[in-house]
Amino acid sequence: MDKKWVVYILECGDGSLYTGITDDFDRRYKMHAEGKGAKYTRGRGPLIPRYREECEDHSAALRREIAIKRLSRQEKLQLCAAWQEQQSETAE
Repeated sequence: MDKKWVVYILECGDGSLYTGITDDFDRRYKMHAEGKGAKYTRGRGPLIPRYREECEDHSAALRREIAIKRLSRQEKLQLCAAWQEQQSETAE
């Protein structure tokens, strides 16, 4: 069984955005929330998931993470807003 890799963006309590990848979002988010995730997110809670995108494999997730990290803050916020709008439409 192939793992699904996910690129995600978290909004930190200080308003900053953190972008990462994982093959188990729930586990990784819990690690971040407990202060055991990335050094950047430690002490910056609460952490709010703002964006998630499935990728076909680890390599694709890394490439997408790099592309997202190159975006301006405004472009990242637009990406998050579009994803959140799509999620709310799907839930209806």
